[in-house]
Amino acid sequence: MKRTSWILTLIIAAALLSACGAKPTATPTPTAVPTPASDGSADAETPVCQTAALFMEQPEAAKLLPPITDQDWKIGPDGAYMTLIEYSDFQCPICMQTSQGLKDFVAQHEGEVQLVYRHFPLPYHDKSTLAIQAAEAAGLQGKFWEMHAILTNATTWETWTAMSPDDFTAWVIEQAKAIAGLDVDKFTRDMNDEAIVKKASTAYTEATQLQIPGTPSLYIFFDGKLYFTPLDQVSAESSVVQLVYDLSKFKDRQFDACPPTVIDANKQYTATLETTKGKIVIELLPDKAPLAVNSFVFLAREGWFDNAPWHRVLEGFVAQSGDPSGTGVFGPGYLFKNETNDLKFDQAGVVGMANSGADRNGSQFFITLAATPNLDGGYTIFGRVVEGMDVVQSLTLRDPQSGGVLPEPDLILSVTIEEK
Repeated sequence: MKRTSWILTLIIAAALLSACGAKPTATPTPTAVPTPASDGSADAETPVCQTAALFMEQPEAAKLLPPITDQDWKIGPDGAYMTLIEYSDFQCPICMQTSQGLKDFVAQHEGEVQLVYRHFPLPYHDKSTLAIQAAEAAGLQGKFWEMHAILTNATTWETWTAMSPDDFTAWVIEQAKAIAGLDVDKFTRDMNDEAIVKKASTAYTEATQLQIPGTPSLYIFFDGKLYFTPLDQVSAESSVVQLVYDLSKFKDRQFDACPPTVIDANKQYTATLETTKGKIVIELLPDKAPLAVNSFVFLAREGWFDNAPWHRVLEGFVAQSGDPSGTGVFGPGYLFKNETNDLKFDQAGVVGMANSGADRNGSQFFITLAATPNLDGGYTIFGRVVEGMDVVQSLTLRDPQSGGVLPEPDLILSVTIEEK
């Protein structure tokens, strides 16, 4: 199936900013990352399993997008591993707030990331086209990014956006004097150059033809292939872009189909987790949760869990792993249904599937560190720890939602499945 909205909200969850819309739109409500925190039961109409890859190439959308040329304003090298094409409006407040972060992101990944800036002046912003004219006039002298920095400077943005168009014109000419090497007289004349005025006035039409919903909007490429378009609503917040970058390193590990049947529900299975803190042995319960056990065994045999961190460990609650990226938002490329059984989260050592809602199980799982009856009914129980509970209790505490610098996580080094 095509990427579902819940997967995309994992990407935008790090930013609660509302973008400027080409037309009035509702602000999406971010959902939490996959954690044992929400309740819900399986829907009988939901497929038992369905593909749900986060990174999907979009070649048809790429064909519609004007190619990057020497006429574009770019930071970073051509042919970079990651390319961001940003459609933006100088007068858009979120564009201003995210602008420096994007440039910093490119600088932090020097040689690996390119940022391409394209104009999308929204008609209800009265100085958008004038701002474009100023940036393009400076660009004729090789000073586009210097003017871009002036127009997106957080300390002066509110000042110039509150001005009348005439006052803004006088202000931006005065600001241009601070750009080293800029011929201000030529800049002043070029602001009203016929070609520049036309470029500014047609930018809106060119962007709307691409059905871009608002600003700032991103097209995101990896190795020259388009994976995200503005319709995917990936935030321009640098922390979100960093998350997409981090996840992209694991994109080739996702599966493009649901797992085949690799277990016999009538047999017994144990999983031995070798971790940096010691050995944990889990009795799997195929008779109670065949889908979850089948997926876990399949992934274990494929090496999915090798070197996966215990990315979330909350004292007296759960220890969570199963995401090789360590971000807490990555999965194997498929989702399967919740499975109801008579088991309860009534003690430490119960193993359950982490999810972001009913029927959204992938590869992440958790082990309870104490009785957690509030999780009953919302999460599939598919195993229990039979050896090494002391190891589980010793895992390094980490709360990704606490902010700040987190300690290095403990790792699952390998998982061995034994069948009897």
